[in-house]
Formats: sequence, structure tokens, C-alpha cells
Amino acid sequence: ISLKIMTSSTTEKSGDGKFHFAIDRGGTFTDVHCKLPDGTELVSKLLSVDPANYDDAPTEGIRRLMDAHDPTGKKYPRGEVVDTSLIGSIRMGTTVATNALLEREGERMGLVITKGFGDLLKIGDQTRSDIFDLTCKAPEVLYEEVVEVDERVMLSEFFDENKSEEEIKLLEDKPQLQHGNNSKDYYSSDWPDAGVGKRVTGITGEKVIPLRTPDADDIRASLQKLADKGIQSLAIVFLHSYVYPEHEKLVGDIAKSMGCFSEISLSHEVMAMVKLVPRGHTACAAAYLTPKITEYLAGFTKGFDDGLAANVRLDFMKSDGGLTPVNDFGGHQAILSGPAGGVVGYAKTSYRPSLDEDGNVMNKPIPVIGFDMGGTSTDVSRYDGEFEHVFETTTAGVSIQAPQLDIHTVAAGGGSRLFLHNGLFAVGPESSKAHPGPVCYRKNGYLAVTDANVVLGRVIPEHFPKIFGPDEDEPLDLEGARAAFQALVDKNEEAKGRTIEELAYGFIQVANEAMCRPIRNLTQMRGFDITKHALACFGGAGPQHACAMARALGITKVFVHRYGGILSAYGLSMADAVVEEQEPAAEVYAVAKTDSSGFDEDQDPSASTREARLEHLSENAQSSLMKQGYSEESIVIEKYLNMRYQGTDNAIMIKADENVDAQLPYAKTFVEQYHREFGFELEGRDLLIDDYRVRAFVPGATPTPPPPVAKIGPPPASGSTRAYFENGWETVSTYNYEDLKPGHEIKGPAILFQSISIIILEIDCTALVTADGDLDITVAPKKLEDDAQTDSVTEEGKAEIKEDPVLLSIYAHRFMGIAEQMGRTLARTAISVNIKERLDFSCALFTNDGGLVANAPHIPVHLGAMQSAVRFQVEYWNSEGREGIKEGDVFVSNHPQLAGGSHLPDITVITPVFHQGKILFFVASRGHHSDIGGISPGSMPPHSVRLEEEGASIVAFKLVKNGKFQEDGITDILVNQEFGGTRNLKDNLSDLRAQVAANNSGIRLLQSLVHENGLENVGAYMHFIQHNAEMAVRQMLKNFASTNGARASAIDYLDDGSPIELSIDIDPITGSACFDFAGTGPQMLGNLNAPPAVTYSAVIYSLRSLVGQDIPLNQGCLAPIEFKIPRYSLLNPSDDVGVVGGNVLTSQRVVDVVLKAFKACAASQGCMNNLTFGDDRFGYYETIAGGAGAGPTWEGRSGVHTHCTNTRITDPEILERRYPVMLRRFGLRKGSGGAGMHSGGDGVIREIEPLRPLVMSILSERRCLRPYGLEGGEPGQTGRNLLIKEGGIALNIGGKRSGPINVGERLVIESPGGGGYGVSA
Repeated sequence: ISLKIMTSSTTEKSGDGKFHFAIDRGGTFTDVHCKLPDGTELVSKLLSVDPANYDDAPTEGIRRLMDAHDPTGKKYPRGEVVDTSLIGSIRMGTTVATNALLEREGERMGLVITKGFGDLLKIGDQTRSDIFDLTCKAPEVLYEEVVEVDERVMLSEFFDENKSEEEIKLLEDKPQLQHGNNSKDYYSSDWPDAGVGKRVTGITGEKVIPLRTPDADDIRASLQKLADKGIQSLAIVFLHSYVYPEHEKLVGDIAKSMGCFSEISLSHEVMAMVKLVPRGHTACAAAYLTPKITEYLAGFTKGFDDGLAANVRLDFMKSDGGLTPVNDFGGHQAILSGPAGGVVGYAKTSYRPSLDEDGNVMNKPIPVIGFDMGGTSTDVSRYDGEFEHVFETTTAGVSIQAPQLDIHTVAAGGGSRLFLHNGLFAVGPESSKAHPGPVCYRKNGYLAVTDANVVLGRVIPEHFPKIFGPDEDEPLDLEGARAAFQALVDKNEEAKGRTIEELAYGFIQVANEAMCRPIRNLTQMRGFDITKHALACFGGAGPQHACAMARALGITKVFVHRYGGILSAYGLSMADAVVEEQEPAAEVYAVAKTDSSGFDEDQDPSASTREARLEHLSENAQSSLMKQGYSEESIVIEKYLNMRYQGTDNAIMIKADENVDAQLPYAKTFVEQYHREFGFELEGRDLLIDDYRVRAFVPGATPTPPPPVAKIGPPPASGSTRAYFENGWETVSTYNYEDLKPGHEIKGPAILFQSISIIILEIDCTALVTADGDLDITVAPKKLEDDAQTDSVTEEGKAEIKEDPVLLSIYAHRFMGIAEQMGRTLARTAISVNIKERLDFSCALFTNDGGLVANAPHIPVHLGAMQSAVRFQVEYWNSEGREGIKEGDVFVSNHPQLAGGSHLPDITVITPVFHQGKILFFVASRGHHSDIGGISPGSMPPHSVRLEEEGASIVAFKLVKNGKFQEDGITDILVNQEFGGTRNLKDNLSDLRAQVAANNSGIRLLQSLVHENGLENVGAYMHFIQHNAEMAVRQMLKNFASTNGARASAIDYLDDGSPIELSIDIDPITGSACFDFAGTGPQMLGNLNAPPAVTYSAVIYSLRSLVGQDIPLNQGCLAPIEFKIPRYSLLNPSDDVGVVGGNVLTSQRVVDVVLKAFKACAASQGCMNNLTFGDDRFGYYETIAGGAGAGPTWEGRSGVHTHCTNTRITDPEILERRYPVMLRRFGLRKGSGGAGMHSGGDGVIREIEPLRPLVMSILSERRCLRPYGLEGGEPGQTGRNLLIKEGGIALNIGGKRSGPINVGERLVIESPGGGGYGVSA
């Protein structure tokens, strides 16, 4: 397809006598934008892969355009190299790197990493992406081989903090001893002594100690082994290389000198930022993908003569939205190369002054949401005058640490497959892909969104090229798509009584809602009003859905660029040339006043170095651009500081603003942005600089905003067609885009045909053709009326609402979206590491009687427990003699046995949602507070026997009363405790306020939902969604009973021998079941007792996992279940015993017992390995991964959190930078998983050494009894906790221990492996 771009009368046509190309090479199509020698612009679209006709699509696109438009009439025959004498520039965005990453088809590579951390990138942050997936599947790592290098660098701050200069001098002169490993005790291994060695100033200004330098001969021998195996690409990743890169440079030089490695990626060069895991992944991505880009470029350049390299500017689009020369284009910069062009395209064309009703130009353009819908996924982003960047993202399981445009992707596109599951309409995430494609492609494909649009007359076969079928010469298959929908109607009860058009339209509605969800997250989550945005849609399928989505979102303006189908290529033609320079820092920018009233403006600690460092980076960036041929005066320099409050990990990149009039301008901007993002400020904390950054760019072309246009009425229609809209079939006018003139106005419903896309104008939408030939569409607001079907009238005269599967699916998205946004608000506004970084929290919505409606999939052990907490508060405050529940009240509780809690550190905040004086719903958030008092720091004592020893307990308290936060009251509860109050009141109060804020965000979103759809509808669908979950669980239980019988049982034992016994009796007719825990051991003199709410959570998690499909997570999952839990057993203890271990350990064992009864999989590690350490100055808490159990079709995953937890673990470099410890080792415990037809996953080894005397506590299980195997599989290995004394003597300290650990000693935690499944072959 090739066509001329419509230009306005204001556009000057100017050319320089050369061809200029901007090319977006996508997975399916390659789009080419071309500026001809005379300045005329053309666009072209061709298949990215068509081996029968050409080797390379971008080359072919260039050849075709030059062949047709060379001003001299010269021809460019296919098969001959292209003459480049008339080519001025080529700009390209490509998905080559992205596809290689997704499909794991990059270069064979090896990882070279610090000794003790060879498995670190495989473990990552230890979380699993889908908490209900028992397989815990994760993408494979990029490297094939690992070399662990005996080198180590440590930060000196904590080790040297109380030492004199003389003591430090002695340590610097002391030689490192070679301890050797003479005994069989593995733990006397040859670690270099902490603190011994010269102090060196690193890049950040911090003092570091190189404890051990890599041995050149050992390195060379190890690398030669890699080369002998065919490895040609290396990633070199050493601990703390962001501050001290010398060891990486040394190994890199050795590798280069060997001459057998084509790509060598040093992590400090790829991205010099703290955090070893994402920096390591990024270095691997560079080593893995850059050779693929080089390979592609070699194929591309061979299609041209030698002048391409000598005379043509060849630039590539980076993920940050900037162009870079081909020689500087690395694989890690290319992940978003394709989508980035589209963001630039809509930013430069749709962000422009708005017109008021009288046609006058308003001062500020309204912000724009970019909506790029492709075949397999949809990208959404936001633009408000500046590109929004993020610096750490995860793609295909690989954390990338590099500047990238903030683009959110959802797995819903034209090729997304359509399913009916358990009474719900589901769209994606599976894709039909380009091959075989949707059914209408005539390749025996899958039912997909495109098929729905074809059946509804929204995609018309006559307006598509005949490129389908086995010989690629047939049109889209309408009848085949209709037959596929008819088959769905015939096979599924929920589709009965629907026409195939109603079924297809239902899927379109659900697909639209799936794509609306990330847009809501992108705006509402960050405090932006979604209705104050315009929607810019592009991509081949975007204009078919944009109007309907805008109406659902409350957006009234949609912008469709005249060539939205190739906007990524068009954006490339206007992109900036960019060079980024960045280096890490460790400096104080502003000092907090002692009275916590802001910053001391008389102090400027970084003044002596700050400007010099920024200027140095500026000069480097400017020099790079000038070497590319840009003039100095064309270059714009932007300076940034990456800043954070002391004691937090949430840094914000702050740009220098000359308009800020303040003594500490960056501080003023930081505080304003922090307050906007998080809703509060942190008083009494210094402001730190983590990184200096400079972004130098040469601005690309920006189109002149078109003048207002006079309306000239409707254009002549090209024809008419029948298409299906919200009211059914409509006969609508169709229009050819090339017939449109500025000022034409089209009222929907209508269909517009572009050469490269189709635009659907919904009912009550009006499109105006701008002076440039684009479309400004005005969308009438959604009518606020009942959208549910009714089938009868009740005695009270109210319409009875009938459950509709389409609306049920849409409400499922909306309810879960609200719970997710509450979680994001909590993570943003909280202070503590536990909530903000480890994400140890959950948020949920409830009916007015406290029934769970939607629980975002945060922490599984919270899943069923929060409902008990809400229902207790409702009953408590409404009981006789109490003050009741009033508007403006917020409740707080944590008591495990009395108030539906899990353990005391998990504090629940509950807010009623009122409407006209009545309670409609409840919202709640539960977060793990790092300390609430008790006998040990962290409030996780291993040996507590009474609840009071574990901290402050709250049965019922109004945290907010009449709208006022009751700080004095909650402070009294948290501080005045028998065994000592909280050690961190400030964080407790801040996190409680954050939980209130999260609840308030949920209330606002619920009220908005009620406003859109009516109270009766929302309330009805809350109950329908619970019923749907109930039916899914009942069906799963009936299926199990039909195959395995109506009775199942299992027993397992805690390490002290206490049994957990379960008998399950299933009614095979109704799917009801009784879960009877008779035979479970009595409550114990310890803290592994678990309140009933924990058992409910463990069971609801297990049932949801066993269903195996994406169903709503709510109280309906437990509706078929009757629980029998003996009173005063360890699963139903008295209200005064210790329970802190029940939540984190016993919960895991309950899940193991449930899954064993259902024969689902072997046991996972059955533990969370809870570690706390600290002193009177700080406290730290983490849970540690282990092995997952194997199943009938899968190997158990190694080094992952399983079942009832999914919290992140702190990055090694952050751990050592923030706390007085060295992490000596964190890796997999090879062979600890049970053998079997499918092996269990391995546990991990985590070895920590204190740098000053600390108290360490470990609370763990599976140290005596092994995780069971299933169906003949072997059990996993038990865990082990060792204290390594000086000299290497190892002491087994058991599963539960608290005590001092001194400098020179080490704590080694070996977590259990998972059980194996099936008999080994």
C-alpha cells in the first residue's frame, strides 16, 4: 500500500533533493514514511516477512518508493543493491530485539558474576508473576553458562563507622589471608575478611574496599572454557560495580584480549545505577540482543551500496523516544524501539492548543492518552508536554534498567483469542498471532477480536486485500467467522439464547474494558482526572475501538491522525536525536531542619561538586551529538538529579527548572512532585542525590498546529453498509478518507475507510476533519441509566436485574481494577520498606454485609482473612450499647483470634462507603507493619507463647472519627504495651494514613462506578460476581469427585510433630464440600497457632489455584465449603496464645495438606523463612524463597516464593548500602528438590555477615520433616539454619532462634526444596 499524505494549506512543501525515510519494522507489517526530494510526503505499508518476494522489508520499502519517485526516472530493480546517492537519511524503529527477547532467540551468551551470586538473576526478586499458577512458570534466563569470579568489593561506611584512623590504617595494611578449605565443612570456604584492604573513593564519593581482585590467569582459563563451548557473548556483572568498576574493566580487558568474544557487556557501562539484579539483567539483555541487532543490520546494509555507511545518516529509535546512531544502538535500548515512535508521533501531532466553543485557542493543550492497538497487544501511555520516563521495567521476565518511555502494555489486540469460561467472557491473554491468525484468515485459526469485528460488519472483507487462505489470494472469511461463533453458542450454556452478533458484540465490550483498565491505572492511580484527557488512537485496530472506549472512560475527545495506521513511522520522522549521560552519586542535597519544618536553606552539602558533575556530563553529551554532525547551537541540554528522601527507596528524577525561585530549587521541585505523586511530604528527613543525569537532544520537527476550520457539513458518502452497534444492526454510511476535506463533519454511526485502517464512529459521536486532514471526534457522554437487562418486576415495583454474562465480565474487570488501584495508591503513599518495596499488603472490596467481592492478587495469606475482619467490625460496632457505624468513621484492627486478623503485624484498616446515609459497601487494606512492639525487633519473635509478646493488639478502634485521624488514641495503643511498644511509631502512623488514603481511592472509584451505572446494578453485580466464583468452585469439586471419588483426605506434620489433618467430603451433585480438620493437633505453647481466618485464606487460595482458570477472587469461592475446625486446636486457638508463626508458617502447611488431598502437586518448601535482624538503631525483616513442588506436567521451580506469600527480597546492593551487613552468598541449593519423573524445585542458600553486633531472629519450618513427594516422587530436602563462628565452626541453631551475632560470624539459611512428582524413569 502506498499513498500520498494529505497536507494542509499551511504546510510548506520543501525538499532538499534527497529521499528521507522513517521506517517502523513491526512483527507483522513494516511501515515506511518517506519525504521525497521535492518535499512531498508518502507512506507505504508492506509485510515484514515475505521471503518469496524480498529478503528485507525496510530495504524493499525504500527500493519501491525510490523506483517509483526518483526525479530522474532512474529505476531500482529488485535483487540489485540500492544506489544511495539520493538518500539523505534513514531512521528506523524495530521489534527485532523485542521479538528475540520474547522468543528467546538471542545470541548464545555467558554470565560472569561475583562469586556467591551465580544464581542471582535466576532468583531475581523471588516473586512469581501469577500467584495462582501452581507451576510458578517463569521465562528462561538469557545466559547459558555462568562463571563465578572470586572478587569482592564492599562499602566501608558501616564497617568503619566507629573506628579510629589508626584502626583503619592497620586494616589497610593487613594482608588478606587465604583461609583455605581443609575440612569437609563447606562453610569454612575462602571468603575474604570484611574490612581488610585499602579504602578507595568510588565514583559516587563513597569509600569502598576492594577485598579481592580477580586473578587474571583464573579468568582467562574460565573464559576459554566458555569460548570452547561456542559462547561468543559475555555479560560481566560485579557487586557494587556502579561505584567501583575497576574489576569489571579488568575482566572485560582480558576477554577482549582473547579475541574470541564478539560482544562484551559491562554492567557499569550499560547502566551505572545501584541494584545488582536489574543492572545484571540489563547487561545480559545487551549481550544477548546486541548481536541480533548487528546481524540484522548486516542483512539490511548489504542491500545498499557502499555509500550507505559513508554518506547516509542511519539512526535507530531507542526505548526512551530518542534517536541514536547505528553504532551506538544496544540491545537493551531497543526493547520499546517500535512503540516509542508511536508515542513521539501522537505527542507531536495531538498535543496542541484546544479550541473553545467559539473556536478560540485555549492557552494550554489538554493532556493526551496514547492508545496503540496492534494484533497481539495494546500499548497505552500519557503525554502532557514532556515525555514520561521510567528507569526500571520488566519485559519477558527480564528487568531492564535504562531510560524508557512509560508505556503500559495489555495483552489485548485484534488477534486476542475469545473464550467463554465459567460464565464469563474472556479476551486473551492468548493470541492467535499472525499464523494461523483469527478464523477469518482462512488458516484454521482461533476465534479472535478481529473475527468479532468481521461478524459485526465493522471490518468489511471487500475493503481488505485478498491475501488470506493457503495461497494468500482470498478475502477475509465472514462465513467462517460466523460459523465459529455459532459453534460457541451451541457449546456454551452462557451463550444460549444469544444471536451470534450479540455474542460477538459482547466480546467487543469485554475487550474494550480490558484495554480501558491500564488507562485508568495510568491516570487515576497517579491522581489525574481521566475525563480531562484526549484519547489519541493509532495502530491498525485502534480506530475501531477508540470511540467506545472513550465513552466508557468518560473522555469526550478522540484524535485520529490521518495516517494513524503508520503513526510510529511518522513519529520517527519527527523524533529528537538524543544522548544521555548518567553517573551514580551518594550525596546529601538538602539537610532537614531539626524541628522537621522543611530543609535548612543555609546548608548546601553538594554545592562543591554538583554543578561540576552536571557540567562534565553535559559536555560529554554535547560532544557526542556534535560528533554526529549536529551544530552546538541546535543542542538543548536538560539536567536532572535522581533524588529521594533518606530512608526510602523511591527516587524521583527531578529536572532543573530555571523558573523555580528558591535557594534549593531541586528540593522545591522534588517536594511538589512528591506531594502530587504520593499525597504527603516526609518531614525530618534529608534529601539525597542517587544519580546525576543529563539528556542532550536536537529537537525534531514539530508540525505547526492547524488553524481552526470552518464546518462545511457532511461529505458525500461512498456507500452504505450494515453494521452492528449498541442498539443492534444499523444501516450506516461509509466514507473514503481521501474524499474528505477540511471542515467536513460526520455524525455516527458511520464507518470511514483509510487505506491502512478502519475508523468506527459510534452512535452520538461526531467527527470533524481538521485543516491538516486529521479527525477530531467529539464523543457524547455515556447516559447514566440502567444498563442491565430486566425480565420481570418485583412486588415492590422495582425492576429485577437479570445477570448478563457480558456485564458480569465487565464488572469483574471494574471491581478488580478498583482493588488494584487501591494497592497502587497504598504502595505509593506508604513509608515502610515492607509495604512500599516488599509489597506486603492486600486491598479489597466488600458488600455492605462484609462479603468479599474483589481482592487484588497481592498476598495470598490475606485473601480470605480480611472478610472475617470486616464482618467482625460490622457486628462489633452495631452491637447493643456501641456507637454504631457513622459516615466519617474508619476502623482499625489486627487481633488474630477475636477480630479476623492473621497476625499482629498485619494491621487492617476498614472504611464504610456511604450513600444517602446508608452503607453501600466496605473497602479495606491490610499491611504488614515492620514493628508494633513485643519482645523482639520486627515483632516476629521465634519463641513467643503469648499474644502480648508479639506486640500491640487491636480488637476494634476508630482510627478516623468524624473525619479526624485519631493520632493520640492509636499512638497510645501502639506505644503502651506490656512487653514494649512499637520501635517505629513514625512509620506506623504514616503507613496507617497511607492505608486510609488507599481506602479513600477505592471509595472514589466505587462512587464513580455507581454514578455511571446506578446503585442497583453495581450492588446486583457484586452478588452475581460472588455467585459466579461459587459456581466455578462447585464445578471444580464436582469434576474432582467424578474422577477421584467424593472423599479425600491428607495429613502432614509440623516439625514438632503436631498433625494437620483434613478430611474432605464432596456432594457430587451440588458441589458442596465439608472441610473437616478433626485430628489436627492441639494448640501449642509457641506461636505456630493459626486463627481460623488464616485457614480460610489458605483454603480460598488452594481452591482458586485448583480451578485453573481466571475467575473472580471473592467470598463465593468459599460459599460451597463448610468448615469444621476443632476449638483449641492449633488452627482454632484461644485468644491469648502466640500466633505470629501461624500466619507465615502454618498457613503454608495448610495449603500443602489441601493440595495433597486433591493430589494436585507435591509439597513446596512449606515455609517463608522469616528473618529479622537489627539493634537499637534499626530493624530489618525479610522472607526467603525456597523450592516449589513438582506436578503432573511440570518441574518444580527453584528459588521462588510459593503459595501464601509473594513478597520481594531486597536487592543485594540496596541491602549492603542501607544496612550493616554483607551478603556473602545468595544462590540455589543444588539438589535440594526431590527427585521424580518431575523434580521438585531447589531451595536457596543465603549467607549474611554482620558488620557490627546485631540481634538476628529466624522463624522457619521444614527443618525436621521433608516436603512430601507425590505419586512416587521423592521428598525435598529439609532446610537448615547455621551460625558460622569465627574459624568456620558451624552450629545448627534449629528452625526457631533469636540471639546475638557478632562481627566475623555468619548466618547461613538453607531453605527447603520442593517435593518431586512421579517415579523417576
